[in-house]
Amino acid sequence: MDIRPFEKKVWLASPTMHEGKELSYINDAFAKNWITTAGENVNEVEKISAKYVGVEEAVALSCGTAALHLAVKLAGERLYGKPDVGHGVLEGKKVLCSDMTFDATVNPIVYEGGTPVFIDTEYDTWNMSPQALEKAFDIYPEVGLVVLVNLYGTPAKLDEIKEICKKHNALLIEDAAESLGAAYKGTMTGSFGDYSIISFNGNKIITGSSGGALLVHTKEDADKARKWSTQAREAAPWYQHEELGYNYRMSNIIAGVVRGQYEYIDEHIARKKEIYNRYKEGFAGLPVSMNPFNDKDATPNYWLSCMVVDKEAMCKQVRSENEALYITEPGKSCPTEILETLAKYNAEGRPVWKPMHMQPIYRLNPFITTDGNGRARTNAYIEGGCADIGMDIFARGLCLPSDINMTKEQQEIIIEIVKSCFE
Repeated sequence: MDIRPFEKKVWLASPTMHEGKELSYINDAFAKNWITTAGENVNEVEKISAKYVGVEEAVALSCGTAALHLAVKLAGERLYGKPDVGHGVLEGKKVLCSDMTFDATVNPIVYEGGTPVFIDTEYDTWNMSPQALEKAFDIYPEVGLVVLVNLYGTPAKLDEIKEICKKHNALLIEDAAESLGAAYKGTMTGSFGDYSIISFNGNKIITGSSGGALLVHTKEDADKARKWSTQAREAAPWYQHEELGYNYRMSNIIAGVVRGQYEYIDEHIARKKEIYNRYKEGFAGLPVSMNPFNDKDATPNYWLSCMVVDKEAMCKQVRSENEALYITEPGKSCPTEILETLAKYNAEGRPVWKPMHMQPIYRLNPFITTDGNGRARTNAYIEGGCADIGMDIFARGLCLPSDINMTKEQQEIIIEIVKSCFE
């Protein structure tokens, strides 16, 4: 095949708009002059989100990170009571959280004065290892909060993790930012946590360009979060404030886009699934595998199609904090070579999430593997020994172009580009 660079860039995951639908709700907001953080679109997004996921209430917010922050505050107050002004609700507390994720998952713990303790990943789902989580509770029995991610739209082993949390009297925050529309044993992700969140960022399964929602099980929690998200104003005829608040509410314009997008979520998921299956079939015979899931329990939303190179097919690859080098070998490749080759042909891929315990900002934080000795294993890897699971997936994995707007013909070319890296 004569492969030429794409005239228009093939993106990792770009917004997929639908002519007329989203605009009709935006125009309605303009016509009614509800150009603010209130209005019919905001109200409808909350109703639709709660009903779709299967929770009591949803609170529409400016982004998924804002939703995570309020989830942490709600959980912290429930566990430890309301802090003094100027002190975080998790001051001096440890929180167990997914290691392989985007830092937005764990930063709100630090906003509130807590210390993230990172739990290693498992190969089965690329999510938090239940065995490592159980080990973490052995080491830190006082911990009362767990923050879990459903990575790349694939549900974690939610039953096992919930059972472990219940056993240790811990609350669970479920970060379903990447997994809206995915299900575990027939139940939607975003409903498993004591508090959960979803995201409408520009690259998500549906989008408002930005935005997110906090998902809760009681009206009391929803009302408290709405109050915090509008600068914690009290019910007084003047601006009265008795606690710390934030400017976190979703815009009625953004909500108009999200409202229109919800009508196409099933279509988006179906097209993402086609992309995943096409890669899986196209890579048959290559020394690679796709991001995994157990199809008996999990129904992913296939947000991003990812691949990992078999260990024996990895050419030599070295990464610093901001650069990567590799040495080409016949029949072998690595994420760096594949991503550079895709970029040469005007297609966007990315490395998988670099585990949090490897990030400079969190390098001194506790890290727990199934044997409990996470930092020792990490140091051994740096010195040329074994690696923990998250580091191994990061070393060998990458995210492929997964854009709904990508044509079948473009994807077939991308498959050939990847194959060429192993020649």
